[in-house]
Amino acid sequence: MKMFNDLISTDYGLMSLIVILITIAMWIYFTVLFLGKINKSASAAAAADSQAATPSAKNSL
Repeated sequence: MKMFNDLISTDYGLMSLIVILITIAMWIYFTVLFLGKINKSASAAAAADSQAATPSAKNSL
């Protein structure tokens, strides 16, 4: 309980809490950002593969 009291009542505790909250916010932001970019590039690669496969299949027949 003393640690929590120090965290919310002292200046160094509040600065530590702010750093912890900013770090968690950055973790969430970058996770969402990177997962979005991964999904976007995966769908673009799948579209490119399907377009590349279609003409070669027509040419082989």
